[in-house]
Amino acid sequence: MKAVVIGTGMMGPGIALTLAMGGVETTLLSRSVESGARGVETAAGQWELLRSNELGRTPVAIGATTEFECVAEADIVVESAPEEMGFKQDLFERLDGATRSDCVLASNTSGLSITAIAARCRHKGRVLTTHFWNPPHLMPLVEIVMGAETELAVAEAVKGLLELCGKTPVLVRKDTPGQLGNRLQMALVREAAHIVASGIASAEDVDLAARMGFGLRLPAYGVLEHQDVVGLAMGLAITEYVAGDLYNEPRAPEYYRELVREGKLGAKTGQGFHSWPEGKLEAVKARRDAFVLSMLISASSKQGQ
Repeated sequence: MKAVVIGTGMMGPGIALTLAMGGVETTLLSRSVESGARGVETAAGQWELLRSNELGRTPVAIGATTEFECVAEADIVVESAPEEMGFKQDLFERLDGATRSDCVLASNTSGLSITAIAARCRHKGRVLTTHFWNPPHLMPLVEIVMGAETELAVAEAVKGLLELCGKTPVLVRKDTPGQLGNRLQMALVREAAHIVASGIASAEDVDLAARMGFGLRLPAYGVLEHQDVVGLAMGLAITEYVAGDLYNEPRAPEYYRELVREGKLGAKTGQGFHSWPEGKLEAVKARRDAFVLSMLISASSKQGQ
């Protein structure tokens, strides 16, 4: 089986590594020889991290090319390009004409409609989203989003492939803004921003409550499992009591808008919900990745017992 991953930025190398660990002959398609080489190097570094922690399977070699014609031999093409609808529509129209009719065309978009992305394709049944969560070489989740005309058999086949590659895919049967994971995450984000804006708690304490409270148990059991465990009668009563006081406007909270208007854009500007002095971003990412690694190592050791 052959795959082409388009894009060598934040997500492409990790997606390529995932497929290569599943035994799929994978090529990174880049705009330049230099960026392709960097992508292969990044994937190699990600594999070294996994290998040193006894995670993952030895990948087949990952290649790189600038020749678009390589997609003609692919069984699956995964696009990880900028989140611009026009660009993606142009790309998928081109892919539709340059690949075999049975080649799966997948986008890694985290929010754009796959139905709209596939609008100019003749063979819409083979087009879907494979949204790898960041960082893709560590995070198990991949959301498979079906467009309005995606064939269920194609989605199921991609799900099986990703399972062979060691991922945990979920099937999103309706092409909806936010897909699945981001719909859940955005509900939490807007309420968190509302809590800070209302003076209920600081941004630091909001994040601490998430990390040390429900967030700590989420890897063990999910939101709806928790409701079943505590009992739906009590869960319903609490939901009814709290729901009326939650942020329910169909737009981002004004406090969030104010931060952006003031140029407080987060880590890259040094201030957002939190302050970001030099070195903090790297430390936070390292903390995140170390935790994810520890969870993966723990799960792997239990499977081996």
